[in-house]
Amino acid sequence: MIDLDGTVYRGRERIPEAKAFIERLQAKAIPFLFLTNNTTKSPAAVCRNLADNHDIHATPDQVYTPSLATAAWIQAQNNGDATGKSVYVIGELGLKQALLDIGLRFNDVDPDYVVVGLDYDVTYHKFELATLAIQRGAKFIGTNADTNLPNERGHVPGAGSVIALVERSTQQKAFYIGKPEAIIMEQGLRRMGLKKQDVVMVGDNYNTDILAGINAGIDQLLVYSGISTKAQVRAEAVQPTHSVDSLADWEV
Repeated sequence: MIDLDGTVYRGRERIPEAKAFIERLQAKAIPFLFLTNNTTKSPAAVCRNLADNHDIHATPDQVYTPSLATAAWIQAQNNGDATGKSVYVIGELGLKQALLDIGLRFNDVDPDYVVVGLDYDVTYHKFELATLAIQRGAKFIGTNADTNLPNERGHVPGAGSVIALVERSTQQKAFYIGKPEAIIMEQGLRRMGLKKQDVVMVGDNYNTDILAGINAGIDQLLVYSGISTKAQVRAEAVQPTHSVDSLADWEV
């Protein structure tokens, strides 16, 4: 399982060692799943971005996002059929499409669920609608707790920063789906058809990627190419299973 932002690329900035790492996996037919916390794009759009901007080639079934994980969780809560349920969404097309695909309808007044993720055009009005809907009893779901995303400009606000505002305005903590929660990891394992002991979670962020592995009982490989620093990680009570300066240092 491989994180994207900060691990495979930094925004539009390429990480050459990551491209070589993926190609080594492909050459040896080692299965992998891009397990990202970014909900803004569909799996197909993620693949286009990888190909067009980073010369990394994958298929949509090799991408799993909190959008898909949230949709799967809602389906499971409704015995596999969410038709007839409604949702209000703060998020981009990748999140909205995943929820529409399971039969949810949009409702900004009294939805069954409020799902909040990264939204590049978030406004006060969107926060207002989400807050009021949650106060009326909607289940409050946060896609992931990432406070920042690493890109070519630096560490910009992530979904967790957007969700935090709704948590403050509602005095409620969101129910989180994405990393570091075990939910998305378990769904990722099902997607891959593998067991915990056969998988390693590769990522740059201790607080999401590495904790996700720890929480799910999956080995972790921390690469120092994005968010976490060695000084920060040394202070943690639980250390990553493995750590490398670059993916070039990891033998496949």
